[in-house]
Amino acid sequence: MRELVPGLAAGTHRLAFGTGDYFTATGQRGFYPELAVTFTVTDPTQHHHVPLLLSPFAYSTYRGS
Repeated sequence: MRELVPGLAAGTHRLAFGTGDYFTATGQRGFYPELAVTFTVTDPTQHHHVPLLLSPFAYSTYRGS
């Protein structure tokens, strides 16, 4: 697994997922062309895992372990 942003600093960050590209590549029609997840890092020494659970018409995200 690679680190998305090495040395992520404390503060508010935004991840944008290109879900439209994913749906197109997999031959699906999705409702969300892009999803943004905004989160706050208070302790940059901790590991941050932001999973996205996605279906064509719903999504969910949470702070992973």
